[in-house]
Amino acid sequence: MGAGKSKLDHCPLSWHKRHSEDAAPDCHESEDSKDVSLHGFVEHSNRTEPPVGEQEGAEAKAEMPEEEGEEEAFLKFVILHAEDDIDEALRVQDLLQNDFGIRPGIIFAEMPCGRLHLQNLDDAVNGSAWTILLLTENFLRDTWCNFQFYTSLMNSVNRQHKYNSVIPMRPLNSPLPRERTPLALQTINALEEESRGFSTQVERIFQESVYERQRTIWKETRDALRGQFVA
Repeated sequence: MGAGKSKLDHCPLSWHKRHSEDAAPDCHESEDSKDVSLHGFVEHSNRTEPPVGEQEGAEAKAEMPEEEGEEEAFLKFVILHAEDDIDEALRVQDLLQNDFGIRPGIIFAEMPCGRLHLQNLDDAVNGSAWTILLLTENFLRDTWCNFQFYTSLMNSVNRQHKYNSVIPMRPLNSPLPRERTPLALQTINALEEESRGFSTQVERIFQESVYERQRTIWKETRDALRGQFVA
């Protein structure tokens, strides 16, 4: 995924969930803001005033910093992929989420727009339990992909709780041959979608206990950083 004109710069989807497939591909902040404002006006006009207690509770909730509502922001997995493999990455994402119940997950193209690629990469790797590298023919042609997988591997080495969190995967469509796989990735057992033992591999790797442990560490680290800013 190049650092130049990339599909990432055209309305990547929400960090929490992907829009429907028929959503417009470009970011239209002014239209979205207008729709939200109009929707809020209609709702306010059509509903009756809540009791005082409920109204105060709603106001307190509205004043709550956005970060306080991000308890579910830690994802099960992120898929790092070449720019030309967005469709294949989405297919694998749906496979893991819908067929195996491993959710929530995200592909790198869904990271928020208007941010630096490096910041998105750091948030994606550290904000998820597993980093899936989509090994296709396009993977080695993309310098950005090479940087992604080296960064992910170094992160898994330097952070004890991230050990074994990098998962190379050869998908059904245009998989990267084993003999052409970078040496650094050959030492890691890759997920082989076409293999008979694929389902067993998935169940063995994506364990809920591992996710919960990483999520706890992520939350403690996040809360500690927030405490430093408050202090």
